Amino acid sequence: MHEAFMRLAVIGDPVDHSRSPKLHEAFLAAAGLAGSYERIQVRAGEGASSIDALRAKGYLGLNVTTPLKEEAFARAQRHDALALATGSVNTLLLSETIAGFNTDGAGTLGVLADAGLRRLAGARVLVLGAGPTARAAIAALRLADAQVWVWNRTAERAAAIARQLEAQTFSPGCSFDAIFSAVPPHVVPNDPGLAPALLETRVFVDANYGKRATLAAALGRTGIDGTRMLEHSARASFELWRTSLAERRTPA
Repeated sequence: MHEAFMRLAVIGDPVDHSRSPKLHEAFLAAAGLAGSYERIQVRAGEGASSIDALRAKGYLGLNVTTPLKEEAFARAQRHDALALATGSVNTLLLSETIAGFNTDGAGTLGVLADAGLRRLAGARVLVLGAGPTARAAIAALRLADAQVWVWNRTAERAAAIARQLEAQTFSPGCSFDAIFSAVPPHVVPNDPGLAPALLETRVFVDANYGKRATLAAALGRTGIDGTRMLEHSARASFELWRTSLAERRTPA
């Protein structure tokens, strides 16, 4: 009997910076599984066709990053609860059907705990942004009974996301236990009413990591980047794939 081989990859644009290959190679080694994990550049608009092509080549799982999370959601044939709540997918299981999951929520809760916010029920958290990562963070925090406020450069979009996910829109004068930023690299919020919260909130997490995590330095304060978020999210993805592989190998 041949040993099962897990073909895995991350798709998106850009992906050259991704640390996912090293993480998943370590997970594979620790689990004693044979496999590979690649970076594959896929441009916006090419998500569905690329997913189908990789599935046909025998890939078991894909991580999905910008700008393909909504395209992956649309291509998936079934979804977990967080994917349905946010309309975005960052993990695909390519089996008899294409299953879409969102493990960004697990990543968010994990990195906030690492940063010191270990009690989420009742915690006051400000989320910056309204894209897929921000929406996953908001949904996961609300499921954990945190109080969540949303800020975005476009106030109307922030209000729409807040309504959809049962959060509140930011207003000046609010205080928070933590800030979770999901704005793009090199974007600095230009909102005078937001400045006190950005500078004074104790726990500050930027979902970007490495050289792409620019906001804390631009604000002249300390913060935690998204490295640990990626690790928590990646672990959740890997466990989905590993479990699926084990189920396939178990005799009926």
